[in-house]
Order: sequence, then C-alpha cells, then structure tokens
Amino acid sequence: MRVELRQIGSDRLLDWLEVPELAEVPHPGRWLEVGGRSFLVLQRRHRYQLRNGCYELASVALQVKPQRQPTDARWWQNQWVIGNPDCRFNARSPLLRCAVLPDGPCERCSHFAGP
Repeated sequence: MRVELRQIGSDRLLDWLEVPELAEVPHPGRWLEVGGRSFLVLQRRHRYQLRNGCYELASVALQVKPQRQPTDARWWQNQWVIGNPDCRFNARSPLLRCAVLPDGPCERCSHFAGP
C-alpha cells in the first residue's frame, strides 16, 4: 500500500513509502523516520477508489510536520507525550510539553508538581 507524506498546511508531497499492511501505517501523534528524516504524524487520511462497483482503499496520506522526536518524549498510556506526564501541568501531548515551560526540561521548572 502506498503511503504519502504531505506537509501539514500546504499539502505538498514530501515523500512516499510502501507499507505491506494498513496496520503498519502510523497513527497521529507518532514519530516516523523516513530516509534519515524525522516527522511527526498529525493527520491520517484514507483515499478510496471505485473499482467494479465497490470502493477500495487505494492509498493513505499522512499530514506530517518535519520534527525530531524530543529526547524527553516517552510512551505513556498508549500515546507519546513530551516531558514528565506525572506533573499536573503537563499537556500529555506529543505536540506540547506544558503551558508553564513549553521548551522544558521539566526538571528545571519551578512549577513542577506531581499528582
């Protein structure tokens, strides 16, 4: 299956890859490495084609943002989060660490507060 990597906002084609199964296509909130470049997947769009009177999945377009995975990103409750998810100010998101100290790190923050 063909997977297109498209720039979020402009929809410009950045790259594409072949994936054997739909289950292997990354979901939003995951980082993806392709050709030495790193991307954050923000949206996933399925494209269908009408064949013999039935719609079939033809390709998947991933809306991505070129971004390196932060060193303090961690897998937490089936999703990636940046920073320490135990802090009550953490956004628990792969896009934003927190409103108090968005650039981090959490350990330097004077407002770091556990649950």
